[in-house]
Amino acid sequence: MSKKVALVTGAGQGIGEGIARQLADDGFAVALSGRHLDKVQRVVDDIEKNGGQAYAIEADVQYRDQVFDSVKKTVEHFDHLDVFVNNAGIAHVAQICNTKEEDLDRLLDINVKGTFFGIQAAAAQFRKQETPGKIINASSIAGHEGFELLGAYSATKFAIRGLTQAAAKELARYKITVNAYCPGIVLTPMWDQIDEEMSQVNHVAKGESLKQYLSGIALGRGEEPEDVANLVSFLASDKADYITGQAIMVDGGIKYV
Repeated sequence: MSKKVALVTGAGQGIGEGIARQLADDGFAVALSGRHLDKVQRVVDDIEKNGGQAYAIEADVQYRDQVFDSVKKTVEHFDHLDVFVNNAGIAHVAQICNTKEEDLDRLLDINVKGTFFGIQAAAAQFRKQETPGKIINASSIAGHEGFELLGAYSATKFAIRGLTQAAAKELARYKITVNAYCPGIVLTPMWDQIDEEMSQVNHVAKGESLKQYLSGIALGRGEEPEDVANLVSFLASDKADYITGQAIMVDGGIKYV
């Protein structure tokens, strides 16, 4: 296949769906993985209806064998791999002192270990192909500053920045770049969940916590998945060949680093 091939994890909704759609528009053949095959297949069907090439994979990134199998299935279907987007992740709202061990474990399993396994699987495939490759991870503004009620989540996103930097140094010799995108307040089901849980903790009406966060955005609006997808589109392109080890903010002007 002459087309470039990308694999996007957590692609059944939200940011992952936006990224998959954008990469398909950019001319990539796109493999989409997610825990719920019906959600992923819906996006695949829509991409194909609009003339793109897409392939659905059921996988849970907290399990190493499923991440490696996703790469294997992508290559079997599309012949090779050029870009791996480590998008899958979850949030959890709680004060640090009230965070349960099982909730912390789940955050670490999906956000950190899932990203770690994705780096391993993608790098192994790129090295097997003896081709350059791009690994793009999902950090957050919460990976640049710890936020109250998001302490455990922030810790995982700081960890992803560290993994991005370390992997970029280790894999540069193989012409593999590793970068991360750091969204702000994205209007997706995840932020609906965060708002609902924050509002309960702070004893305010549903929607008030989100409204407060949105008021701090310099560009005056909430972020859409397409805003994140535009950055990933650039990082996946040849124009980003000389960029590696970076965690790039795309938040409309909340944090300045």
